[in-house]
Amino acid sequence: MIEPDHPQLSIARSSFYYTPKGEIEQNLGLMRRIDEQVLETPFFDVRQMTWHLRNNGHLVNEKRIRRLMRLMGLMPIYQKPNTSRPAKGHKTYPYRL
Repeated sequence: MIEPDHPQLSIARSSFYYTPKGEIEQNLGLMRRIDEQVLETPFFDVRQMTWHLRNNGHLVNEKRIRRLMRLMGLMPIYQKPNTSRPAKGHKTYPYRL
């Protein structure tokens, strides 16, 4: 526990008494819709998810959807480039410059 009268500790009063508010009801509803859609189409990224929610009548922008998807820990599933991994059995040539 932090002692407010500690001689060597300085902390702002606003930080000491701060209590987080949490998410509003509207964001929780959007998070539920995003979760349902990710289960159907796991390859949707932020732009596609924003487009989908706008078509269903939600007034959202990409920044809000990006924040909510990051908060939920969601990332689209797609094949990423794999250019640095050598093929098995391929000869590695020395760098001669």
